[in-house]
Amino acid sequence: MNETKYWDHRNHQIFSQVGHWQGGIDVNIHNFSLMNDLMKNASLMQVHLLNATGKYVEKKVADWIEINFMGLSYPDSRIWCNQISAYAADTNSTSVAAVSAAILSTDSRAYGGSQTSYSCMKFLASSYHRFTEGETFSSIISAEKIKNGKPIIVGFARPIDRDDERLKPYELMQQKLGIEEGHYLRFAKELSEYLDNHYSLTINSGGYASAFLLDQAFTPTDGYNIKAYAVASGAVACHRNLASTAPNSFLPLKCSDVEYTGKAIRRL
Repeated sequence: MNETKYWDHRNHQIFSQVGHWQGGIDVNIHNFSLMNDLMKNASLMQVHLLNATGKYVEKKVADWIEINFMGLSYPDSRIWCNQISAYAADTNSTSVAAVSAAILSTDSRAYGGSQTSYSCMKFLASSYHRFTEGETFSSIISAEKIKNGKPIIVGFARPIDRDDERLKPYELMQQKLGIEEGHYLRFAKELSEYLDNHYSLTINSGGYASAFLLDQAFTPTDGYNIKAYAVASGAVACHRNLASTAPNSFLPLKCSDVEYTGKAIRRL
């Protein structure tokens, strides 16, 4: 038996199921012609979703996800990933390096869009199934980790302001685009009401978007891939804001700001 047959077949060859560039002619993306199909009819978000998930969705779905991207990329240097981009500008780094570092920092279970989408979508998919099988919200929540008397559920909390300013635009855009509210989103809203009544926790942007993506038949892995660079726009803005300033302009420290807790000064 040739145990290396699989790798031998791929020796000096690249195989792809996602796309193929024909130099000077066309590019194939999941059996769509980029020049003749997508460039004539699709939006950039539709092409991104096709590359990220292999699914070509209706433009109205892509338009809603584009609105969600807008809500994930504020040009505010106080936000964690944007601080990294601003600091990078302060050290004369390029915007590409700064934004790459900012994106990498958002691969987090706490914020950012990618891992949080994956975790929230997995939770909602599992919880919805359990709920339809007759399990109560109380039982579902009791299985989650508790911190300071409240369950830790990605997509149903905010670190600063309790109310999420993005939810109303999300809902209005969904109505404007004529996208019906699916069963995952209805379930997420019911769960939010329960959490609000018992723990003062409510659904946030990530929870809403995760339920929406599930209703559009995306998987948690799809959600992770879709949101891979969702914070890039705000990170670019924060880099640009610092790029033309004097060195050490971003949150500069004085010597007196540093509290020394080591050994006392010794005479030699």
